[in-house]
Amino acid sequence: MWKTLKRVMSYTKPYRHYFIFTVIFALAGVSLLLAVPIFIGKAVDYAKGEGTVEFDGLIKTALFLGIIVLASTLFQWFMSLCTNKLAYLTIRDIRCDIFAKLERVPVKFIDSKTKGELTSRVINDIEIISDGLLQGFTQLFSGVVTIIGTIIFMMIINVKISLFVIILTPLSFIVASKITKLTHDTFVKQSKLRGEMVSLTEEMAGSQKIVKAFVYEKRAEERFDKINREFGKVGAKATFYSSLTNPTTRFVNGLIYTTVGITGALSALGSIGFIGVISVGELTSFLAYANQYTKPFNEISGVVAELQNAVSSAERVFAVLDEQEVPDDSEKEVLEECDGNLSFEDVRFSYVPELPLIDNFSLDVKSGQKIAIAGPTGCGKTTVINLLLRFYDIQSGKITVSGKNVNDITRDSLRRTFGMVLQETWIFTGTVRENIAYGKPDASPDEIIKASKAVYAHNFIKRLPNGYDTVISDNSGLSQGQKQLICIARIMLMNPPLLILDEATSSIDLRTEQQIQKAFEKLMKGKTSFIIAHRLSTIRNADVILVMKSGHILEQGSHEQLIAKGGFYAELYNSQFAEA
Repeated sequence: MWKTLKRVMSYTKPYRHYFIFTVIFALAGVSLLLAVPIFIGKAVDYAKGEGTVEFDGLIKTALFLGIIVLASTLFQWFMSLCTNKLAYLTIRDIRCDIFAKLERVPVKFIDSKTKGELTSRVINDIEIISDGLLQGFTQLFSGVVTIIGTIIFMMIINVKISLFVIILTPLSFIVASKITKLTHDTFVKQSKLRGEMVSLTEEMAGSQKIVKAFVYEKRAEERFDKINREFGKVGAKATFYSSLTNPTTRFVNGLIYTTVGITGALSALGSIGFIGVISVGELTSFLAYANQYTKPFNEISGVVAELQNAVSSAERVFAVLDEQEVPDDSEKEVLEECDGNLSFEDVRFSYVPELPLIDNFSLDVKSGQKIAIAGPTGCGKTTVINLLLRFYDIQSGKITVSGKNVNDITRDSLRRTFGMVLQETWIFTGTVRENIAYGKPDASPDEIIKASKAVYAHNFIKRLPNGYDTVISDNSGLSQGQKQLICIARIMLMNPPLLILDEATSSIDLRTEQQIQKAFEKLMKGKTSFIIAHRLSTIRNADVILVMKSGHILEQGSHEQLIAKGGFYAELYNSQFAEA
């Protein structure tokens, strides 16, 4: 816990000036507030009894008291302002760090986590840190200053009674620490369940059409209800344990206050000689200080639940920040030009060590060739693309591009040589122009229009309310085919030497597909192209068709050669038409 707290506080270092101002304002505000009981005690002594009221002194004391309270309030306000600045700037940096971290972690880390869980850590957990940990800093800091200042003032009034109060103080700490240990584990479990709940909600909300189409609503509700019930049980348990802290410490502090009151009253009457005699006004001031002394402990114990929850969330955030990053390869060679030649040499790869996927995979691709990859689901088609782009690194063997080992060149320069159109479209919130120019932000309007016309997207774009300046998103009402056309236009604009088409026309109608195929023919001319095909009819014109199964190349050749061979490819091809 303390290690996590220390790490969170390390983020406040760039904003030390806010911390310094917080200390100054806290010291000034609390010091003035601590002077209040002194003046209250004097006011009591000025009004000891009937006929003995010193009105001049009482009025002056009241004026001083009013000024002190106003000044203290002003300093407290400035302290809160600085603390909030410190807190929100710190949280901003943590959020930036975790988002940047997600950009640097390996793809396998992203693949192993649900979107909802990562979203929960970036947004929900960091908000909890802000509310529970850093916002509680005000109470913690002012509380410590109040405790120290109160001890000093109590010592000035009566050392012996002050020591009596200080000796009894550890009882509050002992009670609070015992309860804190009980709450930590339950808050950790609560944070985990919160992540699961966000993940399920995101999954169900993002796939509503599928959920409804398969009448999955009832089962989705049951899954959510199960997690929600468990979350409720753990949350109630955590809240119960943490809520014990405040009333328990208040009870202990109440006992201390009562003991001090009785002892001080007897001392004022002269009944306890060894303590000394104090006036009624001094007793009033001392009781006020005793109450102020115990109050910070109550406030601190009151935020224990928030602190525990925040620490649990911070641990989840730091778990992401501690993930291993993709090694920096900025010092490696930059691939300036690509001639389109590419090869796999005895490549071995598996996502899970005990489940081999690609084994002894070799392939020699010449510049300008159109390579189609076909085979049943799970045979390794998409994995080949992941290895080409180094989303995953091979376990053994070698992949070369333009005669250079991909491990010896920077990832950025390697990926710039590829243009990839996926089966799943991705449209971000922005204008059509910005979406098309995603890979080439400095493209001119004419270049964007030319690329759009090449994929037959220009006509439907011009029909949009603001043409190329229309703001779109993934849920803006565009058809799947229209979104796919925009994605294809991105690649047309970039004009890379290597192309990857992962069933790029799967969401487009037959007529548009024929037009796109013509555009692709122009684009692929003189370029090395990889086409992942599920519909074998779309790859008949490929120069080489690789037929994969269980990570191995079973057959390779042209469409006519493979059909004449009558092997696995012919069986797959004929089965598709038989099913049709």
